[in-house]
Amino acid sequence: MILLPPLPLLLLLAALAAPATAATTYRLDWNRLRGLTRARLNRLKEVKAFISQDIQFYYNLVMKHLPGADLELVRLGRRYEELERIPLSEMTREEINALVQELRFYRKAAPDAQVPPEYVWAPARPPVETSDHADL
Repeated sequence: MILLPPLPLLLLLAALAAPATAATTYRLDWNRLRGLTRARLNRLKEVKAFISQDIQFYYNLVMKHLPGADLELVRLGRRYEELERIPLSEMTREEINALVQELRFYRKAAPDAQVPPEYVWAPARPPVETSDHADL
């Protein structure tokens, strides 16, 4: 295990090793970086809350964990063809819930509740029944 010095000390060492013009022309705004990191993590907490608490209420909405992949909703057609990819990383929990309901996913009252027959194909429309004798 390699022990590294703290980040401010590393930056100081890098500044001393760099030419004087590079160290004097750019000033790092630590407060701005701290705010960006906090905002990004808070958004990810919102998505994580949706995944851990809300997703179980939606019928036909499945979470597939892919390490290192961006957080996105992938809409599939009836034949499992990809229709659309919607990034979720910058959305709040409420925005994701609103989006999923707008996409016509059925929200159950309880995770193990039965789904009414008219929503079995949701969010897709049920297949159209065709008959060979439709013209008779």
